[in-house]
Amino acid sequence: MNIGQAAEASGVSAKMIRHYESIGLVPRADRRDSGYRDYDPEDVHRLRFVRRARDLGFSLERIRALLGLWSDPGRSSSEVKALALTHIKELEGKALHLQEMADVLRGLSRACDGDERPDCPIIAGLEAGPVPTSRPSAEWPTSRSSSAKPPSHRPPFPGRR
Repeated sequence: MNIGQAAEASGVSAKMIRHYESIGLVPRADRRDSGYRDYDPEDVHRLRFVRRARDLGFSLERIRALLGLWSDPGRSSSEVKALALTHIKELEGKALHLQEMADVLRGLSRACDGDERPDCPIIAGLEAGPVPTSRPSAEWPTSRSSSAKPPSHRPPFPGRR
């Protein structure tokens, strides 16, 4: 089958198939006499494996390791499990970080009246500096006062008086 058919069958775009071939993640497909790539069912199976691993958020380096383990009949499942458990920890850390960011933004949004006044705790919070890793700190404006200002150690936003 040609690259378009392999893309359709595997769920991996033709562009990504070419990329995966160029970085050596998957072997380059055989070529027909006409010069077109020729994919067989084994190629499509490998591309589906890569697609599923990408859908689960594995990096290309980890997918490379997983492909190596997948093709090794003498592999130890403990190696595969170790890769999966490491990835789970990373995913959980990312999920926690995303939740913390949402909590901070939710707190800033609650503090904003959302009316016609220019004073906005969300803008002041963004202007204040680094996002805290958990709930808004004392430096972050969380009250509905019209005097929400960034901490004094930060210069005002350029163009603002």
